[in-house]
Amino acid sequence: MKALDLYNKLRNDFIKDGIKDVDWANRMPNLNKYLFPAFKQNGGIGLMCDFTDKIQKVYTTVFLSEKVLLKILSDNISNAMLFSHHPTNWDLKKHNGNYAADEKLIAKLQERDISIYILHHPLDNYSKYSTCGTLADKLNIAIEKPAFLYFGAMCGIIGTTDCETVGELQKRYTRAVGHKTSLYLYGDENIKGEKVAVCPGGGNIKEVVEEMIDNNVRTLITGVTIVNDYSRGIHEFEKENKINLLGGTHYSTEKYAPMEMCKYFNNLGLPSEFIDDEPNLYDL
Repeated sequence: MKALDLYNKLRNDFIKDGIKDVDWANRMPNLNKYLFPAFKQNGGIGLMCDFTDKIQKVYTTVFLSEKVLLKILSDNISNAMLFSHHPTNWDLKKHNGNYAADEKLIAKLQERDISIYILHHPLDNYSKYSTCGTLADKLNIAIEKPAFLYFGAMCGIIGTTDCETVGELQKRYTRAVGHKTSLYLYGDENIKGEKVAVCPGGGNIKEVVEEMIDNNVRTLITGVTIVNDYSRGIHEFEKENKINLLGGTHYSTEKYAPMEMCKYFNNLGLPSEFIDDEPNLYDL
C-alpha cells in the first residue's frame, strides 16, 4: 500500500476538527531532525517520522519503548509502519513520565524504511477503537455516554457494571490486565446499580472528577493512581467527595486500543501485529 494513502486514510478517520495535542516535539529535541514537519507544527498528531513510500506491514503499540523498537528491528523487515498511541516512552519513577525514544533506534528504523504514525488524543477520542471504549468493553462495562472533553477529545465514558462491590470490580480489573491493580477506597464499597467512569492513562485529574460528581458517579477506573506531589491534591479531593479510585497502569489501560487497531489495518489488507510491552507498576 502506498504510505501516503494510508496516512490520508488515518487522518480522515481519526483526526477530527478541534482535537489538539500537547506539543510533543518540544519534549524530544534530540529527535528533531527525524520529525515530519507537520508533526512539529500541529502539536504532535499524525505522521511523526516519514521513512517510507510504501507499507507492507503495520505494528501497533502504546509507547515507543526500547523493547518495542528492538522487537521490530529483530524482525528484519522493511517498508513498514509503527502505529503508536504515544510518541514517547514512559517511566514515572525515573523520567517523571513521558520521555523521548532512543535516538539510535529511531535512526535504525529510518535505515529500514519504517515510518512512525502517532494518534494520541485522536485515539483517546471515543470510538470503537478508542482507549476508553476498548477498556470499558474489556471490563464488561455497559457504556451510557462518552465523557471528559480534553483537548477536543472525549477521553472517557460513563457506564454501568454488573459488579456489586468495588472489590469485585477490582478483581475483574486485575484479571483483565493480568497484573495487580490499585484500589483507593474513598467511597462506598457497595456500587450495585451505581454508575462508573472509565478514563484510561492519566485520567485521575480534577476536571474528570468534577464531571463525575456532576453526573453522580462515584467510581473512577483509570491508569495512573500513585500518590505523589503532583497527585496528592486530587486524592484529597476524591476523599472529600467519596470517590473510589482504581488504577491499572498507564500502559495496560491503553493497550486495548492499539490491539483493536490491528483489525482496522487488517481490514485494509495490511498484515498487522500488536507488540506487547511491560506495564510499570510504579504507576499504581
